[in-house]
Amino acid sequence: MSTSPVRAPAGPARPTAGDRTRQVVVTVNEIACVLGTLVGIGLFGTRVEESSGGSLAADATLLAPAGTAFSIWSVIYLGLFAYTVWQWLPSRAADPRARATGWLAAVSMLLNAGWLLVTQQGWIWVSVGVIVVLVLVLGLLVQRLAELPDPGTRLDQLVVDGTFGLYLGWVAVATAANVAAALVASGVRQEGPGAEWIGVAVVLVLAAVLAWIQHRVGGRWAVAAASAWGLSWIAVGRALDEPQSLTLAYGAALAAVLVVVATALARGRAPAPGAAPHAAGRSDRGAQTVTARN
Repeated sequence: MSTSPVRAPAGPARPTAGDRTRQVVVTVNEIACVLGTLVGIGLFGTRVEESSGGSLAADATLLAPAGTAFSIWSVIYLGLFAYTVWQWLPSRAADPRARATGWLAAVSMLLNAGWLLVTQQGWIWVSVGVIVVLVLVLGLLVQRLAELPDPGTRLDQLVVDGTFGLYLGWVAVATAANVAAALVASGVRQEGPGAEWIGVAVVLVLAAVLAWIQHRVGGRWAVAAASAWGLSWIAVGRALDEPQSLTLAYGAALAAVLVVVATALARGRAPAPGAAPHAAGRSDRGAQTVTARN
């Protein structure tokens, strides 16, 4: 009687030259992102709220979040730094999550720095183009995370999913605010009830887009938290600061609630974390096949 040799379990994949290149590019772009941030806070240049003729200030447009909202950047930047360190860990160099997200993360860091630099030049419409590309890159990154069957460890989820979920949720709201700033800077008037109701329509459409995103990525609380944070501070800004609009304040608050509700519903429909994509569908088809054979 012969016995088959027992094979040792396969170890982690060995890093390739492409993995090492990706790690270096992420690190270089993180440094660029930090330098851009130092420009944006006024250490080397003009603060963001004072750049572009003040068009990006917290009281410049109906869709501008109150100043406190921007403190979320501190959490996001800390997360990007942690991600840069995480992807250098020996066990993560060839990790599927690092491979799926690394290049997109690097692009997002470069776009972040680029946005800060173009606003320094007063190129408000160029900044709109940059932030639109940024939100698309982040959406693709989070979508890739949702497609991976293994959610990783708690640390992986915090550093990767948490960071880029917050990043996406906040930048989605910031995109709407950026477009509003560009329109007002170009001479579009924002006085009167008509402008207020257009603002309400914009935040509700934004909530619908975020709900659609959450449906695609399985409902991620980090995305919901950051977007609800931004929408809530739009509500606070319009209730307590100029340009004042209680109509838009209520609309933004409603949009924040809708995002949270949509996220909860999306999570209720999503497969359990770690489940292989479409596994449920395969199980159903398998059951049907067994029934047919019987």
